Amino acid sequence: MKRSRINRLIEDALDFTGSLGFHLPPFARWSAEQWRSTGHEADEIREHRLGWDVTDFARGDFDRFGLVLFTLRNGHPAAADTAKKYCEKIMVVRQGQTTPMHFHHAKMEDIINRGGGVLVCKVYQAAGDETLSDGPVLVSLDGVVREVPPGTEIDLHPGESITLPPRLYHAFWSRPGTGQVLAGEVSTVNDDETDNRFHEPLARFATIEEDEPARFLLCNEYPPGAP
Repeated sequence: MKRSRINRLIEDALDFTGSLGFHLPPFARWSAEQWRSTGHEADEIREHRLGWDVTDFARGDFDRFGLVLFTLRNGHPAAADTAKKYCEKIMVVRQGQTTPMHFHHAKMEDIINRGGGVLVCKVYQAAGDETLSDGPVLVSLDGVVREVPPGTEIDLHPGESITLPPRLYHAFWSRPGTGQVLAGEVSTVNDDETDNRFHEPLARFATIEEDEPARFLLCNEYPPGAP
């Protein structure tokens, strides 16, 4: 992905979240220059990979397969006794764009439609060999358990949510014609290095072409704390 596109996408995400009355913490707007001068007092942000994440899943087609995320809080996967055993994110799901089918080995999460259009979540149970099971799927929608056939597409309107336990395959997108969605995630500790299992092998982070200076740094780009 081009850095210029990432800069614009983050600016658009800030506008969209603000328009829905969902306001991000101050470090969401910190510039690259501000990060270079920030000391170790911000090490929790650095070490827990809080902040912006823009990915095309290495498909090279962000408009069809991509996502803009912001992690507000997270524990640390390597710390068994971490004080924070939870994570919260927001995700901007644009029209025409799909987050590919995947599950998590350890993480349990709730995906919430925080506003905008209708979020579609397609679900399959993982078989023992990590293929898509042809068996029924038990899902909890705002605390109400339902059994649905494999491959069911569940519409989540603003305010509605689905619980996704480990090994439950899911893909999601915005229902065409309803507008982009601000999706929320509340989960156990997030680990993007080891916990994602994509149905088709994909890379989690984008390769970036530096065609202009970064206005914002991504969560895996922070410099060490300044002395």
